[in-house]
Amino acid sequence: MTAFTVALVLVVAAAGLLRWRRPAWYWLVFGVALAALRVLVRYRSVMDACGLTVPPARWRLSLARATNRPIPEPRPPRIRRLRPTRTGLVLRLKLRPGQDVFDISAASDRLRHSFSMFGVTSREVRSGVVEVRMTGYDVLKRVQMPAETETRAMRVPVALREDGSVHYRDYRAIPHALTLGATESGKSVYQRNLVAGLAPLDVALVGIDCKQGVELFPLARRFSALADSPDTAAELLDALVARMADVYRLIRTQQRITVDVPDAEIAADIWDLPDELRPTPVVVLVDEVAELALYATKEEERRRDRIITALVRLAQLGRAAGIYLEICGQRFGSELGKGITMLRAQLTGRTAHRLNDETSANMAFGDIAPDAVLAAIQIPAELRGLAIAGDASGGWHRIRAPHTSLRQAVNLCNRYADRNPDLPELAPFRPTTGTATELVPSAKASPATA
Repeated sequence: MTAFTVALVLVVAAAGLLRWRRPAWYWLVFGVALAALRVLVRYRSVMDACGLTVPPARWRLSLARATNRPIPEPRPPRIRRLRPTRTGLVLRLKLRPGQDVFDISAASDRLRHSFSMFGVTSREVRSGVVEVRMTGYDVLKRVQMPAETETRAMRVPVALREDGSVHYRDYRAIPHALTLGATESGKSVYQRNLVAGLAPLDVALVGIDCKQGVELFPLARRFSALADSPDTAAELLDALVARMADVYRLIRTQQRITVDVPDAEIAADIWDLPDELRPTPVVVLVDEVAELALYATKEEERRRDRIITALVRLAQLGRAAGIYLEICGQRFGSELGKGITMLRAQLTGRTAHRLNDETSANMAFGDIAPDAVLAAIQIPAELRGLAIAGDASGGWHRIRAPHTSLRQAVNLCNRYADRNPDLPELAPFRPTTGTATELVPSAKASPATA
């Protein structure tokens, strides 16, 4: 009996230590079995308490009265599948007649308390079937991406969602995106994860970094073109607009609109072209869009209009030509001038880190998910990297990108530098990657000159 007691104490101590230091390990070893048992035992009573049951059918009531049997109890949604995951449980429910997916969504917080889980989210899989994802611990506190993720052309994993699933940046589904975040909010780390995910792919990276290139130039070996000033950015964007026109001419000549060609083989964008003719897709990363929109003189105003016009053209027409935009900034508002709201309307994907003002949050989510505006401005300053991600469908999620240092991103870009395509129209803007021969003098005077 003493040995059993000692073993039990050791197991409890190990479970407590794992839950404190390694919550993911605790969940896989102890938590998943306890949570599944708790859900199955409490399911009927919890659903009844949360108002997620329906009265029995009339024929069942009539049958019970006719046979002098007890009145049937209200029926909860039927469990079709209970699947454990590395972060929680996935419960697939078949709704009863009269129930709606919004009933499950409205009761998410009560389900979280009743099942003693960290978070509960739901989504409709198809008519009458709802998937409830429950997380056993705070997956955004210490982000650990799964070892294996789904790979697909122009689709890269960049962050982890609050329900434990992976947040992907899919350029085929969402061609252009807007990413906002105040200083020290984690926007740069999100951008590094994006570049690190794109580096192994057959894609050309184009960067515009008006902070003299301090953010993107360390990654220069994987970039086909870089601009570090508004003047260079204007010329680079004009070159991209010219490339877009050339790609459209290529698609027009290869459309193959004849009677004997199936509809699925008619070319309408670069992905319908044969592999040997398909141009390399281009991802354009703009690090600080406000620097491109500000001006102080008439000449700078003309340059600003030229830049914004080129960005709007690329956002409206670039998808079929394989040109995708990633617009980043600390501030994004209508005061940046004409054309900004037109540009925003073409940026389907929206990601907002901690913001200092409600106006930027409204520009990000006000037109697609108004309830995400409050969530974006309530992100605490100590949780750097936490963000709200949404799209034009109106849905939004809390996400957090894993911490990627600048050195890690540089190493990845150097490793895949051989994948950098040679694009003649962008050759004048290709960054030089030679070793600096001059050292920046120190601000502190040396003893010999003091």
